Parts: sequence; structure tokens; C-alpha cells
Amino acid sequence: MTHSRSSVPGRYVRQTAFAEWGPQAQGAFERSRALVVGVGGLGSWVSELLVRAGVGFLRLIDDDLVDLTNIHRQALYGPTDAAMRRPKVSAASDRLKGLNDACEIDVMHDRLDRFNINRLAGDVDVVVDGTDNFATRFLINDYCVKTRRPWVFAGVVRAEAQVMTIIPGQTACLRCVMESPPPACTDPSCREAGVLGPAVSAIASIEGLEAMKILGGRLETISPYLLRFDLWSNTMQRIRLDGPQDDPPCPCCGLGEFEYLEP
Repeated sequence: MTHSRSSVPGRYVRQTAFAEWGPQAQGAFERSRALVVGVGGLGSWVSELLVRAGVGFLRLIDDDLVDLTNIHRQALYGPTDAAMRRPKVSAASDRLKGLNDACEIDVMHDRLDRFNINRLAGDVDVVVDGTDNFATRFLINDYCVKTRRPWVFAGVVRAEAQVMTIIPGQTACLRCVMESPPPACTDPSCREAGVLGPAVSAIASIEGLEAMKILGGRLETISPYLLRFDLWSNTMQRIRLDGPQDDPPCPCCGLGEFEYLEP
């Protein structure tokens, strides 16, 4: 049986008691739509946080299967899912529906590319980065800047992480900060370099909260920084991002060149 939101009185009362959020933001959040690209480490934690908080619609895309060596850093999955080699989106959908059946969950077992991105992202209010490669992130950046759609970038390897919220037309975009994806030899994967689960969940919490601010209509509270963390050494760096890069102009948000989106 699917419950309406009103049939679970008080479910979100401790969220709405936070004055800066309140019933108005909660209502907007419950009507909002989000896309999480990749439901591994970051994406699985973010998806769970958004669903527990009451997001109205959540779409997940991932082409991978649950793997036992990854679940130390991934929410939503267990050893049985790994033994069955279940698609991550299928296992995630089952778990998320059990957490909050008032949220609509839509899944696609595929990889995001320039051919399907408009179909998957064209009807959502925010795109959340759960990917593991910069080529896909630059594709998301191109699409979101072109369509003026907010998105949240994040990445974790070892115990080092970075996160950045992008509001096209107001903030810098990913290409303002990084002209092109780093060469593969300088962008080690979690398989090669390792990764600690608490580092992933910590950054996913920041990423999820930034997405909530966007979906709840609290854009004035988003972080104006690129945040970089070394959670092993307990250090943080904040890089102020006042707006789009203009000297020289950013090729994406400044000049309107979308080379990762267009052939």
C-alpha cells in the first residue's frame, strides 16, 4: 500500500522545525525532481538522504552491478545484492521505496551520454554528481549550463574530496575551475588509490544538503566555495567562487561552447 504524504503525520516535523528550512521549503522539496548520476559511493548515500528527507521524484542512472569490494563505501546494498550481481539501480530502487514509499523512484540501467542526457535531465530541478570520471562531469556541466539547470559536483578518492554547487548564470561552472578533465594517468580511481567509506558519506552529506537547498528554494544559502577536504589530515580549503570566470572567459559559461555535449 502506498501512503500519501499526509497519511504519515509528523514524518518531517524535525526538518520543518529547523526555522531556516520550515514548512515552505519542505513543501517545495516534496514537489521537486532530482537526478542522481551514478549510485555508487556518493550517489547511493545522496539518494538515501534525499528520499529520507521527502524528495518528490528521484531518477537514478547507473550501468554497473553491485560488487562486494565496493559496499564498504556504498549505502543501500548488501552482500546478497553483490552475490546476485544485481544492477545497482535495481537494488537501490527496492531499498529506497522501502524507506519512503511517498517518493517516486525512476531508474535507468545505462551510462549517461550526450544522446540520453536531455531525456534524463530535461525534467528535473537539480542534477547530483555520483559519477567516477571527469568526462561525464564535463558532459553534465555542459548540459546544465546550456539549460540553466543547477547541479552539484563532488568527488572522493582516498580520504580526499571536493564539492562545488553550480547555479548557471550566478556561480562559476566546473570549467571555470578546471579547463579540461585531468589526464587519466593523474586521475586515480578508487580501485587504484583506495577510498575510505566515512570520507564518502561525509561528502555525500554536504552534497545532499546543497541539493536540498536548491530543491527547497533556498538558493541564497548555497555554498559560494569550491570546498576541498583531506579528511585523513583534518584539513579543509575554501576557494571563493564569486561568479563565472571572465579573464579569460570560460569556454563553457562565458563563450557558450559545449564541446562535451555536442559532436
